[in-house]
Amino acid sequence: MARVLVAMSGGVDSAVAAALLLDAGHDVTGVHLKLADLPMDEQVPGHGCCTLDDAQDARRCAQVLGIPYYVWDMAEVFEREVQTPFAESYAAGTTPNPCITCNERVKYAALLDRARALGFDALATGHHARLVRDGHVVVDPGPGAELHRGADPRKDQSYVLYVATPEQLAHTLLPVGELTKDRVREIATERGLRVADKPDSYDVCFIPDGDTAGYLAERVPAAPGPIVDLDGTPLGEHDGVWRFTVGQRRGLGLDNTPPTPDGRVERRFVVDVEPSTRTVRTGPREALACRWAEVDQPTWTTGTVPHGPIRVQVRAHGRSVPGRVEPIGDGAVRLELDEPVHGLALGQAAVVYDAEDAHCLGGGRVVRAERPAGLPLAVG
Repeated sequence: MARVLVAMSGGVDSAVAAALLLDAGHDVTGVHLKLADLPMDEQVPGHGCCTLDDAQDARRCAQVLGIPYYVWDMAEVFEREVQTPFAESYAAGTTPNPCITCNERVKYAALLDRARALGFDALATGHHARLVRDGHVVVDPGPGAELHRGADPRKDQSYVLYVATPEQLAHTLLPVGELTKDRVREIATERGLRVADKPDSYDVCFIPDGDTAGYLAERVPAAPGPIVDLDGTPLGEHDGVWRFTVGQRRGLGLDNTPPTPDGRVERRFVVDVEPSTRTVRTGPREALACRWAEVDQPTWTTGTVPHGPIRVQVRAHGRSVPGRVEPIGDGAVRLELDEPVHGLALGQAAVVYDAEDAHCLGGGRVVRAERPAGLPLAVG
């Protein structure tokens, strides 16, 4: 039996994770994290995961399960480690993934450390991913755990957990990773948990209304600049590069885009964001093709740089493509892709899996990427 702290968001997955750990005989305690300090008038029930309703849902589930329950205020850490870097990244022309940053800097660097200091053996979450040791699903904490994709491919969340180190995985449990989402809801119903039918939230938790541009507009000063074609031809103006990300097609405000010689109006995408000159460059979809990407501070869940054939995934629910890892010095690596990916933005995570596309080996944030237009993207 292990002492396990379960991070209970107020959703069905983490509530069922706590129930399954109890069934397995573990000593379970629930904790809800107060992260984004949202005013009541900005909270949207069912959106985000930092509302008063979420905290009450988590509390009720803990009461039904008969486990101790606490609320820990980590809003200051969350503001410093997630929200501020989120705005700064967009202002610098990159595209962050706040869920990955939260897992890395809050749930692992802060929450797991606190749990271990309080005598807990492991931290458990409701992520749809699996831990495997010696070919078997992990049911107890300990060394040698491998991070694998979740059993439900529609809900797999291994992508956002690539930041975990081998030591952190040794003190992690992912009880729902073997289940489909439908089965998770069935278990919640069987246990009388009020969140059995609670909808999943797909929003950034601190932007519950989904208006990322509006959120950034309140935190990043306006910095007007040009929107241009691949050859530098002016097409329009913008009020900040933070409104754009590579691969974006909607919201460019280019209604007057000149037609092609045969009279067609070609779809345009953001193909580059140049913060130093405040320039947003646009072009056709083929200009988004990317066959290599570099990450300078990768994390390897296995503790070592992968060798041989691998697969690379650049979006949380995107498909992976085959490739290989090439060390380029000082711990940085270049990911050579056998098939191009489209719309890879700096700041996005490139996550590496084994050749079978099952075992998550690690990854990192992209700092440089190829563009066939001859404009290699690079931070700074």
